[in-house]
Order: sequence, then C-alpha cells, then structure tokens
Amino acid sequence: MRPFSKNTVSVSLWITIAFCFGSFCDGGKILVVPLEGSHWVNMEVLIKALHGQGHSVDVIRTYNSWFVKENSTYYNSITIPNTKGIDEEFIDDMLNKLIDYEKGKSHWLSIVWLQLDLIRAIYKTQEMICQLITNIFESEEILKTLKEKQYDLVLTDPVWGAGIILAHKLKLPMVYNVRWSATGEGHFDIAPSPMSYILVTGSRNTDKMNFFQRVKNIYSYFLMNILYSHFNMQQYQVLCDKYFDPPVRFQELLQGADIWLMRVDFVLEFPRPTMPNIIYIGGFQCKPANALPHDLENFMQSSGEHGVIIMSLGSFISVLPDELTAEIATAFARLPQKVIWRYTGKRPSTLGNNTLLVDWMPQNDLLGHPKTKLFIAHGGTNGVQEALYHGVPVVGIPFFFDQYDNLLRLQERGGAKIVTIGTLDKNTLYAAIQEVISDPSYRLSMQRLSHLHRDTPVKPLDSALFWIEFVMRHKGAAHLRSESYKLPC
Repeated sequence: MRPFSKNTVSVSLWITIAFCFGSFCDGGKILVVPLEGSHWVNMEVLIKALHGQGHSVDVIRTYNSWFVKENSTYYNSITIPNTKGIDEEFIDDMLNKLIDYEKGKSHWLSIVWLQLDLIRAIYKTQEMICQLITNIFESEEILKTLKEKQYDLVLTDPVWGAGIILAHKLKLPMVYNVRWSATGEGHFDIAPSPMSYILVTGSRNTDKMNFFQRVKNIYSYFLMNILYSHFNMQQYQVLCDKYFDPPVRFQELLQGADIWLMRVDFVLEFPRPTMPNIIYIGGFQCKPANALPHDLENFMQSSGEHGVIIMSLGSFISVLPDELTAEIATAFARLPQKVIWRYTGKRPSTLGNNTLLVDWMPQNDLLGHPKTKLFIAHGGTNGVQEALYHGVPVVGIPFFFDQYDNLLRLQERGGAKIVTIGTLDKNTLYAAIQEVISDPSYRLSMQRLSHLHRDTPVKPLDSALFWIEFVMRHKGAAHLRSESYKLPC
C-alpha cells in the first residue's frame, strides 16, 4: 500500500478540522415540517442531533398525528387544530387490498381498482396537507406566532408540500431531508436523469437494461409524471395562486431548496448524475450497537451456534392476514435458529417455541449483535441501510412504494434474496432463509458493502448537521443552486 504523503495528511486534517469546528454555531431556531411513519423516524434522528447541538426546534403536527408526539424533551410541537392527518386505518386498508391482489384472491381487473385506490389515496393525503396549509394561512394567530419566532430555516420532507409553501411564506431558507418529493424520486426534480440508465422506481429494473426494459422504464416515468403532476402539483398550485402575490409556480418552490440532504448512499444506489447542493447522507441514522436488555441478551445467547433471525416489517405494517402469519410462523418453527419477530397482531396458531413475538425491539442493536444471522425485512430504506451498516444479509418481503426497488438493489449486489407476497408461503420462505444462511456469499457481500459504507472521511449525520448549520450561518446556499429551477416547465 502506498504511504500517505504529507500533503494528503494535511488535507485530511484540514477537512476534519473544518467539519469539527464548522459544527459550532450559535443556537438557532429551526422549524420542522415532517411526514409520518419511517420518514418521521429518520427526521427525529436529525431533530435529536440538532437539539444536542444547542438549537431550538419547533415541529408542525396535526392533532391526530400518528408518530409526532405533542410533548417531547428535544422539540416543541405546534399542533394545528381541525387538521386531520394520515392514520393507521388508511395504511391497513391499502395493505389488505394489495395482499389480496398479490395472492390472486381477487379478479384480474382488481389491479385497475388497486391503482385507482392508490391514486385516490395519494390525492386524499395531499388534500389533507393542503388543508393543513390553509388552516395555517387562514389563522392570523398561528401566522403571527410563526413570524415572531424568527426562525433561521425550515427543515422539511418534500413528499408533502406544507413545509415548502410555509418556507416561502415566511421567506426562510429551506433544507430537505429527502428521498422522495411530491413528484416522485427526489433526483428527478433537480438532477439530470437520462432514461437510458437512470431507474424509475416501480420499473423493477436494474441499471443494466436491455431495449425492452428501457421502454418499460420510460413508460414508468411518464406514468409517474402524469400521476404526481396531476394529482399532487395542481393542488399545491391552487394554494400558491390563492395566497401568493406576485404569483409563483409550486414547481419552482419545490426545486428551489438550498440543500437537499439525500437519504442515499452510492454503495447501495446505482451511480447517476447529481448536483452541488445534493448532500448524500444515506445511513445517517445507523450507529454502533448498544448492549441489549437483559432478557433479550439471554434469548440471543440461548441460540447457541445456530444464532438468531430478526424479522420486522417496519413502522407502517403492524397487522397481516391470519393465514399469512400462520405460513410465516410455520416456516420459522422448522428452523434451528431462534427468531425475534416484531409483530403486534394476533398470535399465530402455528408459532413455534423458537420464536419470540415482541411489540417493539431495538432493531439497530439486534442487527449489530454477533448472534444475528439474518434480517427478514419489508425493504424500507431505514431497515435496508441498517442491515447494510451492520453487514447482515436480508430476506426481503416487499409490499409497496419503493420497497421492491430497495431490495432489488441489495439483491443485485449479492446481499439479499426477495420473496414476493404472491409467492410467500411456508415453503418459499423457509427455502429463502436456508439459502441465505447456508451460502456464505450473502454475508460476505454484506460485510464488503458495510466496509465501503463506513469508509468515509465524515459520518453522514455529521455531514447533515454541518450543512444545516451552513445554511443557517449564510442565510441560504444560493451559490450551489442551478438556475434550472427557474425555467418554465
């Protein structure tokens, strides 16, 4: 190996000093407009870190928010009255319809109705957010309070447009915690995206496409564009036309964020063009494992040489049909490994003695435990990145949104095997588990990816904090923005 030169050491030292001392910033005031579910889980990580840096954080929430609590030790909540948000019933209804379709329990035309239901669900969700904005703008008291706070910036997730419109109203710089936006995958809003090798989520392609896969990719892009442009953008544009003078295009507001903290790591993501104000923080929520509670540690140690399998389907999926959980439990009962399964639904009748059902588990700490052999996951970004961070192979059971595509990227790199809902039963799940555990290439691939992910000059969370505080110090980052966002559509 070639030794480091003095110049290399000097450059590395100055980079470290810049990030360390650059993080010191007088306590600022930050307004956060978040999403629910897993989006809130990773936003909460940023909020805690900002609080730890001495910043004051206020969080906008609906009165029935599923995840954002009214009382917290590290943020102040601003509850908007008479504003309903997304709830558990909404997700459960969509999940049951999807499973029925995948299992072939409904007529083939049901895919049409499923898509229409999805469109209606997207429209309804954005309608709720538009009502949230309206309730804020129509309340002189709320607007006065927000203006008097004299925030330094707005931190938001652009899947919902509330933070974007509110930042423009308050004339504040804006930072995104982003993977998706109101128009689809975030890169498509700001960076060049040639369809010949840039994947559209939902196309189920890799970046090695033949002609027909490229045609499918373009079709997926136009479908996504029509869906989101018509059902999302128009609703927000109506609000822009109503509340802003001079007029402004919502598309311009969306693209005009100062910094995009992109929850992507190119260890997992396929290479693609990017822009100077996109900062990659994939895996920022990951961290070394802490010691487990005494009862869980005893369970892990009792597994002997076979080890433990962890299963979790994320924050949104809490209950599955009884016949599906019975199949999963039967597959687990046949295994020599022990299993920890995060599930809050009815206890399956076929549950074996080797399986522990829990309402909640310290997922990061379990994935970092030396006894953990496998992670069975739905393919959400947070879970996939945590498995990659700890080098644990995955058996993926995708349900909706980007889950299949996340798992496909991991499978393409040799770290996962996908079992679709349509093929999931006790035999296919058991076979997949046996293959991934018995074939050492899966674990070796994940360990290689883990080494690549960790081999960075600055930790992703530190980078995120630096750039948030950078925007606060300089009142924005206009010098990093391309003028393309001002071009008409």
